[in-house]
Amino acid sequence: MFINPNWRILTIGDGDLSFSASLLNHHTPKKLTATVLDSLETLTKKYDNKAYQILRQHHCEVLTLFDVTNKKTWSNLKQNSYDLVVFQFPLIPAFSSQDDFHQHCSQANISVNTLNRHLLRTFLINTFSHFLDPKGENLCFITSKDVKPYRDWDIENTLLLGIKNDKNLISYLGQMNFDINHFPGYKIRNVDRDKHVKNTQGNTYVYSNQTHAELSKKLMIPDYAKASLSDTYCAFCRVGPFYSHQDKLEHQSSKRHKKMTIFHNQWLNYLNLS
Repeated sequence: MFINPNWRILTIGDGDLSFSASLLNHHTPKKLTATVLDSLETLTKKYDNKAYQILRQHHCEVLTLFDVTNKKTWSNLKQNSYDLVVFQFPLIPAFSSQDDFHQHCSQANISVNTLNRHLLRTFLINTFSHFLDPKGENLCFITSKDVKPYRDWDIENTLLLGIKNDKNLISYLGQMNFDINHFPGYKIRNVDRDKHVKNTQGNTYVYSNQTHAELSKKLMIPDYAKASLSDTYCAFCRVGPFYSHQDKLEHQSSKRHKKMTIFHNQWLNYLNLS
């Protein structure tokens, strides 16, 4: 992950705040505001408050009970004042019961996959509408694991489907590897639990409504995500190239592709784009 020390940075849903504390200590951004979904009381009970204390000692603003999908929780945030907004390893909270799952998913004929895509889409829309300074860098980073179920969200291709195409169109610029060793002390946390998870490979996906020629040199776009290669790759399965039409047909009949097609169609239905 590339961080420019001149950037004003907002972190979203930072679990135990260890990412924000490491970002502050080792990358020294011009300004940093950290947010968590938990209350301060819950944050302290679930984790030690070392990272919180580090941030407060450096006069870093920390906002609790901050829900990126709920504007009513943003009242203490100075909006449209950041260059970069970062969401590390986003994941919707677990359902409290089977009835809770049924209410959110089964009745609406969607899946947890759809809800996670919705979380990321809402995050992107709100970031560019309310958090980023229009005169600033206008950058948004999403870091996610390169394993199931996270890689099933089709982060590169479908989060922004159906959004009006105008001069401020948000675009996926590419991605870069996330190396946790560049953030000493950072612990990736499980949603709803106080334990951290193993450091599996992750990618940081970059979005902007600007071109960012210099930053783009540090990014890569996988072949499966390139529109010019769509005939020889399956974008939402992340496979290819197909060397023959038969090769492509065999993939399309695979369990993996059928499952991803269901996820894709659920997403299109959710967006009323089917």
